[in-house]
Amino acid sequence: MNYDPANPLIVQGDRSVLVEVDNPRYAEARDALAPFAELEKSPEHIHTYRLTPLSLWNAAAAGMTAEAMIEVLRKYSKFPLPSNLPIDITEQVSRYGRVRLEREGEHLRLICPDIPLLEELARQPKVRTYLGERLDSSSFRVDQAFRGVLKQALITVGYPAEDLAGYTEGASLPIHLRSIATSGLPFVVRDYQRDAVDIFYAGGDVRGGSGVIVLPCGAGKTIVGLAAMAKMQKSTLVLTTGITAVKQWRREILDKTELRDDQVAEYTGESKEIGPVTIATYQILTHRNDKTEEYPHFQLFDQRDWGLIVYDEVHLLPAPVFRVTANIQARRRLGLTATLIREDGREGDVFTLIGPKKYDVPWRELETKGWIAEANCTEIRVALPEPVRMEYAVAEWRDKYRIASENHAKDEVVAKLLQRYPSSRVLIIGQYLRQLRQLRDRFGLPLITGQTNNSERETLYNQFRSGEVRHLILSKVGNFALDLPDANVLIQVSGTFGSRQEEAQRLGRILRPKSSGEVAHFYTVVTRDTRELDFAHHRQLFLTEQGYSYEILDETDLDTLLPHVGSDLHPAVAASNLPVQGARKDRVRTSEPVPDAS
Repeated sequence: MNYDPANPLIVQGDRSVLVEVDNPRYAEARDALAPFAELEKSPEHIHTYRLTPLSLWNAAAAGMTAEAMIEVLRKYSKFPLPSNLPIDITEQVSRYGRVRLEREGEHLRLICPDIPLLEELARQPKVRTYLGERLDSSSFRVDQAFRGVLKQALITVGYPAEDLAGYTEGASLPIHLRSIATSGLPFVVRDYQRDAVDIFYAGGDVRGGSGVIVLPCGAGKTIVGLAAMAKMQKSTLVLTTGITAVKQWRREILDKTELRDDQVAEYTGESKEIGPVTIATYQILTHRNDKTEEYPHFQLFDQRDWGLIVYDEVHLLPAPVFRVTANIQARRRLGLTATLIREDGREGDVFTLIGPKKYDVPWRELETKGWIAEANCTEIRVALPEPVRMEYAVAEWRDKYRIASENHAKDEVVAKLLQRYPSSRVLIIGQYLRQLRQLRDRFGLPLITGQTNNSERETLYNQFRSGEVRHLILSKVGNFALDLPDANVLIQVSGTFGSRQEEAQRLGRILRPKSSGEVAHFYTVVTRDTRELDFAHHRQLFLTEQGYSYEILDETDLDTLLPHVGSDLHPAVAASNLPVQGARKDRVRTSEPVPDAS
């Protein structure tokens, strides 16, 4: 094969892949690489991806072959691939499915045709605990209760099992989607949502029924859940992040399916009803009065013969819920998320206990087709005022991030942005309550925090949706499952260190398509020359993964460089009758070098 020095990739023997950002084939190569590689670093000129075991296994579980992965690397590489790499990729991909779990009557059977490998695995202390009697040279009997924990043990020793043991059917429940929602609006499941459900369900085959669907916030993950429920026609348990999300799921179910009000129950701190469809919070499941006692609400998993369990925002699944999930592997399990990244590093547990990634679509692809709004991302850097610089200089290392995050100079940037977007639906979001209360007091805007009672939250959210309230301040509660489709400007004043998953959630707040064709604006205000800037670089990895680029501005540039409100509409849309959904606009690349986040 003839390699082209003009290609954008440099593939290295340690499984890292360097990608030239300014290369004409960058976007094409990035999209081809993303399904089986993880982005590690994204400075301005060279991005670093890595071929990890989990990224390769997720791609394999989604049907991508080792040959297809190697072909992508060869197609876009400047130089011949290191001789060891095709062999390494082929070997690593082949590990997925070399060990299988199948059903045999009341028990399970662990099968591995590679007899020496099975002997090796059977001698692993983490694995042998869960193996029963030897059935023949290539298999062991396994108790059904060990189905989940055995899969966890196998992935830790580098051989993820393919689970073909099938599922309990669950109690039947007729679920039909409406063509006209109760709100009076037409309702159609989009093609990509239907594809995601079909791939997950796999026609009812044992190779379907467990896995994760990765879609952007605003792309209708809830609709995917409803379509899966309608596909299976089974009693369903939905687990989600909080009571606001519970209310949202319930509204969507009653609006878009023919289920009756008395068939959809809520199981939360406020109400503990159980129905054919039950929506519960992760918080109530993990609540207990004493750390020494068992989790009393885990009994919810046994209260009905569930045919499907939906894990909303699966990247936020609390650790204790993994434990109970390990015990219910016979139930079909659907994970929904905008990003597989977990801040606790437990992506392997999601893979084994919920299931591998079954469907993923790049955010920019959906944006191009008009299913989510186009977004411009801007980082605005501010200086620490002189008195605070000394405080920062002498502060303990662990306190420096908060001092930089709460920099009062950010208030002036917020003021200018609010002036810039007086009639837009603006969300201001941050990590620290003292900072947010200061913004509330200065600008006279409503503030929603974890302490805001649910009725007041719902009132403010409804006022924001109706346009009665146009500017709203949110604490971390704004990260999760908020249905505020008209929000089109988000100002992030502080965040959780370098959390990529939080960046995904926050950007998602403004990505619902706008009927006017407006571009969404995502602003992050950070303090230069501080730890906050270092963490901001890590957060930007998520945006880079999805194909977005940051424009970087100095606070002194605001008056001249910020876009004016009148420019939000794409020129092609303003000048013609072109449909708003397809509108596009060229992005500005980063105008200032971004230091390497490492």
